[in-house]
Amino acid sequence: MILSYNNILFLLLFKKKSIVFYKNNLYSNDQYRNIARYLSCGGIIVTKKQKAIADIFDNLRRVYQVINEQSKKAKKQTGITGPQLWAIKMIAESSPVQVSELAHKMYLHPATVVGILNRLEGKVLVLRTRTREDRRVVDVNLTPEGKALVARAPEVAQGLLAAGLEVLPAVRLLDIASALDELVQILGAQEVPPHLILSPEVNVPRKLKKVNLQ
Repeated sequence: MILSYNNILFLLLFKKKSIVFYKNNLYSNDQYRNIARYLSCGGIIVTKKQKAIADIFDNLRRVYQVINEQSKKAKKQTGITGPQLWAIKMIAESSPVQVSELAHKMYLHPATVVGILNRLEGKVLVLRTRTREDRRVVDVNLTPEGKALVARAPEVAQGLLAAGLEVLPAVRLLDIASALDELVQILGAQEVPPHLILSPEVNVPRKLKKVNLQ
């Protein structure tokens, strides 16, 4: 909604049965709140572009707040990070699971998942064993301690986000990905390593070691 100088000068607002009358026009309560918000900024005219930018900032704050608070809640209640708890929940749903499969479910590089599993194994929450059929294949299972932790663990924002994105059509996902890429470029953050929230892991593929063939 755009407020002109003329509208601001002749502004007349009053409520009656949840309807707002604004200079011969009818406005809903939501529109009334928008007008009130605009006027609270000193009567500054807000364009659609400015409103869109404000909404982007607010939505980024909401996303960060939810993921950050739920990650802190997971850490407080379970003693492990949000990504570690998400890994345990994924293992609980389909154990035994292989590292590559778990990485696929969590949308992470296998090397990143290995780092998460190393820490979980150190806490005696998961167990990795080689299969009898192929000793190169490693299965991941929860220990009794890991199963007990899952039973009392809260939801993780990463899991909720993944579940919500997975039901969206491909075209919508591409739109979201493109918009986020644009934000990354605006901030000049294309080369910033994607750290997992409140976790030491970075989601990057493992670099191959250089081998001297001479």
